Amino acid sequence: MINVSNVALSYGKKVLFKDVNIKFTPGNCYGLIGANGAGKSTFLKMLSGDVEPDKGEIALGPKQRLSVLNQDHFAFEEETVINTVIRGHAKLYEAMEAREALYAKSEFSEAEGMLLGKLEAEFAEMNGYEAESEAAVLLKGLGIPEALLPKKMKELDGGDKVRVLLAQALYGNPDVLLMDEPTNHLDLKSIAWLEEFLCRFRNTVIVVSHDRHFLNQVCTHIADIDFSRIQVYVGNYDFWYEASQLVLKQKQNENRKATEKANDLKMFIQRFSANASKSKQATSRKKLLDKLTIENMPISTRKYPFISFKPGRPCGNTIIEIQGLSKEIQGVDVLNNLTLTVHKGDKIAFVGGDSLAKTTLFQILAGEMEPDSGSFRWGTTITSAYFPKDNGSYFRNDLNLIDWICQFPPCDSESFARSFLGRMLFSGDEAKKKVSVLSGGEQVRCMLARIMLAEANVLMLDEPTNHLDLESLTALNNGLIAFPEVLLFASRDHQLVSTVANRTVAITPAGIIDRMMGFDEYLGNSDVERMKEDLAAAC
Repeated sequence: MINVSNVALSYGKKVLFKDVNIKFTPGNCYGLIGANGAGKSTFLKMLSGDVEPDKGEIALGPKQRLSVLNQDHFAFEEETVINTVIRGHAKLYEAMEAREALYAKSEFSEAEGMLLGKLEAEFAEMNGYEAESEAAVLLKGLGIPEALLPKKMKELDGGDKVRVLLAQALYGNPDVLLMDEPTNHLDLKSIAWLEEFLCRFRNTVIVVSHDRHFLNQVCTHIADIDFSRIQVYVGNYDFWYEASQLVLKQKQNENRKATEKANDLKMFIQRFSANASKSKQATSRKKLLDKLTIENMPISTRKYPFISFKPGRPCGNTIIEIQGLSKEIQGVDVLNNLTLTVHKGDKIAFVGGDSLAKTTLFQILAGEMEPDSGSFRWGTTITSAYFPKDNGSYFRNDLNLIDWICQFPPCDSESFARSFLGRMLFSGDEAKKKVSVLSGGEQVRCMLARIMLAEANVLMLDEPTNHLDLESLTALNNGLIAFPEVLLFASRDHQLVSTVANRTVAITPAGIIDRMMGFDEYLGNSDVERMKEDLAAAC
């Protein structure tokens, strides 16, 4: 358990938190959500003790241990993989080192002997004799093979380091577990293992994640940071979204009714205050007006861009026919004799462990790369728009946002540009910001705006959810569900894939698997069980 009492924190004039009071209790998993900059990571750092609040108190239960997912991937470069995991239980690791140091001596004093006896008792109490086997089980669940356990951390690639640090945070059954974006760099199989682990975990979990499917699977509560406060809702992310929208709508309706009543009272008072026969009624209504309170709705930090893809014309019957596409990159067959026909109404999720294969296919279809062999033919009614996975080249210039968006028809004036940019959350002076200094999420919103302007009837989107916050993710998800024409896309966001796609195509080393079904149905289909390893990084 961890108790937060009257906590406040400000940076200069910016108030992140004021009067926060929460009790995080065992057996629950709390998803900490909020707009970018709302203070999610800062709040986790306050809970871990890395950041001191301006006022208030954060108290961990007596004799309880708190564990934090380490974000420094280079913190244990000279340590072995197995020892890095055991370091997650600092007290156990210290006892293990002290014990090993004593046993390394050829002889030791009576005092050292007594110390060794004490260490052995503590070591056994903390289940130290099972330490390595427990660490190995965690690592195996996260996809780290046994051969890597004795290797040093500096010998691992970035993805494996992330898995080891996650195992470190989970190790030793901590009483409170804090995790910031734990699914980053994990494949589908590892995420599923982590979801199952957390669902069985009986202590307190507080997690920040942009993965809505993950939050829905593991969270019992949502802690929503907004208006410099934290409101806790019972339920997962989808329940929070519905509940928060309902609460907001109710408050807006109450304010609207109160405003309308106040206006009616004011009109009556103005009309009859000088009328002797109506003066008593006017005075009575003035008293009612004085008692009537209209709440000032605080300005939310959470903002949703308006994402809507409207095709200029519907697709004809022929969309695209792909015959025998092959492409070799640096001596590796990335695409091998790929044949596919896209039909009217298709929303195809391209999945599979090799992201390069999907990106290469999109680049060929967009005309940015030539295949080694094979061909493809677009239908005569088709206009396509492409969202590349790497879109940095679009922003390597000194244009401001207004001039940048005006490169793309039909934008032809500053007023049009400002109106369109405002829908994508670039308002006022932000519209004059240089595109070269945009954040990753801002660049994605700009690229989505460019695609909306194109009014294409076929969209090709390669990982469009990278860098997006939950609000932009939700807006994009809804926009793609509503899009009436053809969609070809790849994404690591499980919820977006499962709610948008009506056809799933897996690109595997053995060829493609093409099924006229959504992603979740596809994963559960018995005839693709043997391919799940290849789908491990699908989303």
